[in-house]
Amino acid sequence: MQSGCETASIGTTGTGACSQEGQGEDRVADGDGEGVASRLSRPITLLFAVASGLAVANAYFAHPLLDLMADDLRLPRATVGLIVAVTQVGYGLGLILLVPIGDLADRRKLVVIQSLLSVLALIAVGFSSTGVMLLASMAAMGLFAVVTQTFVAYAASLARPAERGQVVGVVTSGIVLGILLARTVSGMLADLSGWRTVYLVSAGLTIIIAALLHKVLPPQENREERISYPRLIGSLATLFAEEPVLRIRAVIAMLIFANITTLLTPLVLPLSAPPFSLSHTAIGLFGLAGAAGALGAARAGRWVDRGLGQRTTGVALALMLFAWLPISLLPQSIFWLIVGVLVIDFGLQAVHVTNQGMIYRVKPEAQSRLTAAYMIFYSIGSAIGSSSSTMVYAHAGWNGVCLLGAGIGALTLAFWAVTLRATPATATRAICSA
Repeated sequence: MQSGCETASIGTTGTGACSQEGQGEDRVADGDGEGVASRLSRPITLLFAVASGLAVANAYFAHPLLDLMADDLRLPRATVGLIVAVTQVGYGLGLILLVPIGDLADRRKLVVIQSLLSVLALIAVGFSSTGVMLLASMAAMGLFAVVTQTFVAYAASLARPAERGQVVGVVTSGIVLGILLARTVSGMLADLSGWRTVYLVSAGLTIIIAALLHKVLPPQENREERISYPRLIGSLATLFAEEPVLRIRAVIAMLIFANITTLLTPLVLPLSAPPFSLSHTAIGLFGLAGAAGALGAARAGRWVDRGLGQRTTGVALALMLFAWLPISLLPQSIFWLIVGVLVIDFGLQAVHVTNQGMIYRVKPEAQSRLTAAYMIFYSIGSAIGSSSSTMVYAHAGWNGVCLLGAGIGALTLAFWAVTLRATPATATRAICSA
């Protein structure tokens, strides 16, 4: 970080003055608000990113495999989006029931236990013999995949305040890369040895990650204040009622993830059919285009630290809307789809990192609950986009999907514009570092 800070003046109340939080000190609030020396080295930050990417990839491996799963288990093509939707429902339940525990328990133990439970769910998916068993296993996998959000809150609690946005950006980049590369990896493995191999291989990798986490992550400091689990879960509603930046950014998260899943869920259907007739490996390679866009947006966390969060949001949302133009040209050329995927994933990453960088500035002792409350809306949006886009594709084809996606993009941009002045200045101004 540079020593100087830029101020944010767009759409905020107050003076937009630079916050002195964290200036000239190497201490950070660790969940309970007590100052402790920062223990977040670069290797540990990268481990957080890798572990987060693998955990969330489990919930996205199915995107290029939906036709294979449907044919294997005799599910109707029009309802194949339910495979993704039930995963997101499980994810949403995990956000409410599991992620807040990070503000109550030792996060190191929590992430290791949830990773091991994910292994059991992955094995169940890999051995599913009926549609009902597959849907139940996918829901369980989604439930435990929320460990990725515990990683984000854990990393944020260990980072210096003036670098928190940057750290969140790195870890979230791992998450977005996991989402995007899941398509590439699952497509390749499915072509080599079937869709079940994808989940069994991931189960083995998750065991390795769990062992590394147990060995290298710093222990969580004991918290002086203890609250009951029911009160902990109930406080999610309190946080949502008290924090306007959480409410605004949660709705934006719901809309941007509805937008991206509107693209990703039905994408395998036109690409695997004539005239393209692409293999699942080739379809999965589209994740590489999105990965390039996500890497390009990795600096969004630094932009938030410098007070440029609102500008970053506006530009990124405009790009997500514009991306549907080249995406709609898929029938003419796959090249245009690649361009659109690159642009929309860049915008998604930039907005998502900006959202988290803003909400983590309030109530450091409640970072896990802030994450849960925010990501519940991500899960709702993903479920809406996944279920609606396949139905729209069945009735209106690719043009219908593109109109739906563009409509969601326009709605998101309009919502951001009308909530500019309602966003507190404390969430948007720059944070200075010495």
